[in-house]
Amino acid sequence: MLLFNPLKHELDYADPKTREMMQKVIDFFENKGLEKIKSDWHGKVWNHDFVDFMKENQVFATLMTPAGYGNGDACWDTWRNSVFAEITCFYGITYWYTFQVSMLGLVPVWTGSNEALKQKTAALLKEGRVFAFGLSEKEHGADIYASEMKLSPVADGAYLGNGRKYYIGNGNEAAITSMFGKMADTGEYVFFAADSGHEAYECVKNTVNEPNYVAEIALHDYPVTDADIMERGPKAWDNMLNTINVCKFNLGFGSLGLATHAFYEALDHAANRNLYGRPVTDFPHVRQLFVDSYCRLVAMRLFSDRAIDYMRSASAQDRRYLLYNPMVKMKVTGQGEQVVRSLHEIIAAKGFEKEPFFEIANHEAGMLPKLEGTIHVNMALVVKFMKNFLFEPAQYPEIGKRRETADDTFLFDQGPARGLGGILFHDYRLAYATVDTPNVELFKRQIEAFRCLLLKSGPDRVQAKDIDYLLALGECFCLVVYGQLILENAPYFKVEENLIEQIFDFMVRDMSACALNIFGKPSNTDAQRELAMGIIRAPVPGPARFDNVWQQHVFALKGQYHTGL
Repeated sequence: MLLFNPLKHELDYADPKTREMMQKVIDFFENKGLEKIKSDWHGKVWNHDFVDFMKENQVFATLMTPAGYGNGDACWDTWRNSVFAEITCFYGITYWYTFQVSMLGLVPVWTGSNEALKQKTAALLKEGRVFAFGLSEKEHGADIYASEMKLSPVADGAYLGNGRKYYIGNGNEAAITSMFGKMADTGEYVFFAADSGHEAYECVKNTVNEPNYVAEIALHDYPVTDADIMERGPKAWDNMLNTINVCKFNLGFGSLGLATHAFYEALDHAANRNLYGRPVTDFPHVRQLFVDSYCRLVAMRLFSDRAIDYMRSASAQDRRYLLYNPMVKMKVTGQGEQVVRSLHEIIAAKGFEKEPFFEIANHEAGMLPKLEGTIHVNMALVVKFMKNFLFEPAQYPEIGKRRETADDTFLFDQGPARGLGGILFHDYRLAYATVDTPNVELFKRQIEAFRCLLLKSGPDRVQAKDIDYLLALGECFCLVVYGQLILENAPYFKVEENLIEQIFDFMVRDMSACALNIFGKPSNTDAQRELAMGIIRAPVPGPARFDNVWQQHVFALKGQYHTGL
């Protein structure tokens, strides 16, 4: 299944109970219908109906309770959670977001050392409650070092919490908000639980004009005991970063779901509309936009799905997921935004109409790249891996597909959030060696030209401190990694050669665009400009290949998901 279609639910689930649960989720949305989804969206209605549905069907309790704390079906399965993220966001961020921020609130509990609080949390999940993650603050944003939330000791085992948090999803309804702050007396970091229903917990306002509730909250002498503390000291800091490692992964799958729904709708609209005496889909530029959009969606699927395998196979000895994970958050969500933008070029004014789903996708696609750390924050992380990835390959046992329903226990014991410079990766050239089609070969030459730039005229001391310059290099690097996992995963999905070639048609163009960005940096030397220009290539044309992808893959999806247009 290259693109999710709710009407053809064909995923290869490992167990029938998971399939049944996911089908119920799909049925909930299909029965609710587009008209009601849009009505709630326009009315800024928080998704109480979906939360009630998940309570009745124990969805959160099944998906987000580690094995041993819930019922027999409960476990933390990254593949299953990723599927759920894609399904929910296919119908809009509103439904996905409640899941996403609940997961953020839960991971500090499961990574903490408070066993009694874990048991309490499992019970709350069975009750169908939602959760929140109290990290961001209005004055500090992503500067988490500057957190002003304070926990002050007042007696043996008793404390008072004071401070404000901002952009806290589910802050209006959370049974537990996992509050990140500092001990007032020692300055050490701490995670503690706060209940949104407590009188000392003030939900100040919804900071956004959306159906989602993204709260500003304040604690006023909120009473805390040791029973509410999840973790303190250096491990609280590590758990905070590791929580984001786990949860930002969902954003790529959300983007994939949102953009896929927009694709079906845009294709049906264009295919059924005539301009100047011919169907809109007969225009060459429209076909190009559709083929590129489809290929980008397939590439998003292949990369993200393969990244799951590395997440689930991670260990203290294999932390490659720390590269692939931020790329799912950063690169994949950026691609989803680009797809929606391209589709909007096709359907034009139709994308603003109040009845179709596209209005939601057009409004929300740009949100996902900006949540859980901006693209720039994640790119700065990715660049740390560039040297070892490109020039210091290591050997690892081959990782296969990980679709079994099982607990991903390492995610709750990731260890200290440091030592990124020591992480090694397997040789990316192994994946590229499996395919020798013209555009893949051309892309390999672009990679070598990029390596040549880094080896012969890499950034000097000043450029190495210039974030803007490093981000430009990082864009090229990300494409190398992106292509690697696409090729690793293509055989599993039985992706035919024409489609692979068409995917690398846009990859070649994207690499050239990134190289041109490097070329334009004002601090470049003449040698750097010359080497950057050596990366720029035009893809190998293939009219027959393009027509095959258009007919067999893209236009064949006309009418396959009926959106009511």
